[in-house]
Amino acid sequence: MSSIPDLFDPEQVAQTVSRIRALTPESAPGWGTMSVSQMLAHANVAYEMVYTTKHPRPNPLMRWVLKRIVKERVVGPAPYPRNTPTAPAFRIRHTPAFEVERDRLIAFLHQVVAEGRTGFEGRESLSFGPLTAVQWNGLFAKHLDHHLRQFGV
Repeated sequence: MSSIPDLFDPEQVAQTVSRIRALTPESAPGWGTMSVSQMLAHANVAYEMVYTTKHPRPNPLMRWVLKRIVKERVVGPAPYPRNTPTAPAFRIRHTPAFEVERDRLIAFLHQVVAEGRTGFEGRESLSFGPLTAVQWNGLFAKHLDHHLRQFGV
């Protein structure tokens, strides 16, 4: 996953934050239907699942399905294809405030780098169970990189 940033590395987080700061409320997607503020709110969901209680844990059957069928696509090295369907929790139907969502995303990135790899090694995911730090980075960085590329940054 060499082209995907290491979001446990402060320098690479700084580069990712620069990409986020290059977005404007007028940034348009190269594909898909989300606005830039919806994309930022959508990206924040992954971090909300770690740092808040806003999102419930899926039921045991759904967790089994997610672990067996979806997990490797989400945390593994293969890039996300364009227009990939998303889970209901990640669908943003309202129009969030651009600056609020941008600043929340940046704060979440700083929180991840502050905890470091050791804070994520073996940490439980609501959907996938315990993940390695490498898998957490795949989950966070691959998803965020996909959407930043969607908006041309």
